[in-house]
Amino acid sequence: MSASVMSSSASAGGRVVALCGGVGGAKLALGLQSVLGPELHIVVNMADDFRHLGLHVSPDLDTVLYTLGGLSDRQRGWGRADESWNFMAALAQVGGETWFALGDRDLALHVERTRRLAAGESLTGIAADIAARFGLTAQVLPVTDDPIRTIVVTPDEELAFQRYFVARRCEPAVRAIRFDGAAEARLSAAVQAALQRAGLRMIVICPSNPFLSIDPVLAVPGLREALRAAGVPIVAVSPLVGGQAVKGPTRKIMDELGVEASTRAIAAHYRGLIDGLVLDIGDAAEADAVDVPVQAVPTLMTDDASKVKLAEDVLAFGDRLAASPQQSAHRDARS
Repeated sequence: MSASVMSSSASAGGRVVALCGGVGGAKLALGLQSVLGPELHIVVNMADDFRHLGLHVSPDLDTVLYTLGGLSDRQRGWGRADESWNFMAALAQVGGETWFALGDRDLALHVERTRRLAAGESLTGIAADIAARFGLTAQVLPVTDDPIRTIVVTPDEELAFQRYFVARRCEPAVRAIRFDGAAEARLSAAVQAALQRAGLRMIVICPSNPFLSIDPVLAVPGLREALRAAGVPIVAVSPLVGGQAVKGPTRKIMDELGVEASTRAIAAHYRGLIDGLVLDIGDAAEADAVDVPVQAVPTLMTDDASKVKLAEDVLAFGDRLAASPQQSAHRDARS
């Protein structure tokens, strides 16, 4: 079914919580930060984290920090702008592992994070401090301070996520995905506080890969329950445009897992959790196949203006859902 909303940002205030992965999700998070400032709380996937060269590397978290801090390399789509690669060249010279590139500027964050973790600080505390130093107004929250690791099951072997994504360039077919450590992980106190009903406006699921970026966030015990109990609209933004992923292996993985590459499949993936779905205007014909309210708007984010516009559209849609008596009854039943 279809629901039309204003395309300008709504005047309603309140805290907005966004679930986010890396590049695609960070683009919308940047638009949301521009509109919301400190009212935005971003819950970030940590299952991509891994140890490399003795360092704790947090790819999705760092992408969000660099993007919202205006430090990201927009041409590459990852890492820091104005990067140099002297460390990698020297590492290759002495026979070190070079399959995962760490730029000279980027290296500083990994070194400092590893040092502070060893000293007993939490990922949440370190992320908050770095966000402040980068000038972010939004709150950036790792979903957990406990280790979760994405494992990609292929026909021949099981691969840690970065081995699949970077070393193997997503080439092996995906048969299954699991999140080691998820069952034992604890939802961070900061995320629990952000999801309290008082002052909460809505929850947004960014257009990150549902299988690799959002599912590991939702796998942390207690998060789904907290989302359902929040009593506010939960709006997902489809990562597909014309049945294709803008960036990354979303479409490839859907094909390999036997999932239809459609808006309907994205809505089905989040069934029982979301109250509405934002899809690209080019996919508007699929709206009638979706069993939650739908808003069709341009979702391709090519510059800062388009990121802000999509953020405004998403917020306006969520506010309309919040004002709908039918949707209010649905949320009460869910919680």
